[in-house]
Amino acid sequence: SGPQGPLEAAQIAVDGAAHAVVIIPGSGPTDRDGNSPPTMASDSYRLLAEGLAAQGVASLRIDKRGFFGSGSAITDPNAVTIALYAEDARRWVDLAAGMAPCVWIAGHSEGGLVALVAATEPPEALCGLILLATPGRPIGQLMLEQMRANPLNTPIVPEVESIVADLEAGQTRDPATISPVLQPLFSAGLQRYMTDLFAYDPAALGGEWQGPVLILQGDADMQVRLADADLLANAMPQAERMDLPGATHMLKADVPGQPYVTYTDPTLPLHEGVLPAITGFLERES
Repeated sequence: SGPQGPLEAAQIAVDGAAHAVVIIPGSGPTDRDGNSPPTMASDSYRLLAEGLAAQGVASLRIDKRGFFGSGSAITDPNAVTIALYAEDARRWVDLAAGMAPCVWIAGHSEGGLVALVAATEPPEALCGLILLATPGRPIGQLMLEQMRANPLNTPIVPEVESIVADLEAGQTRDPATISPVLQPLFSAGLQRYMTDLFAYDPAALGGEWQGPVLILQGDADMQVRLADADLLANAMPQAERMDLPGATHMLKADVPGQPYVTYTDPTLPLHEGVLPAITGFLERES
């Protein structure tokens, strides 16, 4: 049950499973399968869950409150905080405990931050974390890096820097005072969410978690960098880290000359290193 309506997830149960994984989506309207219609169709989370099941690992892949199957849980999907997402993640861990004795939170991108916050008050069944393409820096700073990386954004970068600085300080702006091209990115609702989101330092949170953790990062990721994995690994010396050559943010192999195809083609398989890295890690932690 959610605040105003049900929270939903897709379950793949496996008889005799020793491990269950709760898969937390990335930012914005990303569904349980790893898609954000109409622009993103990767099926990455569905492929991950099905691949894990083939190796004897159960899973729940969730829809975040306010989106898709969990759409009726709250009226406004932007009226959320990372702490509330983390609270939901803990409840999913409790449910997944009925599927296997050892439960892991696998958070992708912003979902990795949710996993780190959830682990600050770990449920009894939580065995550890799997951080998939997870930022190691405050996400406002990551947003700025992504903006600066595209030369076409040069004219708007100073305004974005100013807005992000305000949001990091907990101050929102009247969207009408923002350039029209930036208004969709900084709507009133999204600004409220960002003041909370930007306050978190993932590496600092990682330093509070002493349990098992796997850090999985692709070197062809245009959104989260190897430097982020460095920050997380330095904060969590107990972590296992696996860098995936040629893997994109969608956990798929980069296609030369088509930088966005892994975001839009659900038929592309996961990068060949993803499932062995996760299942090998779980086996070592058994």
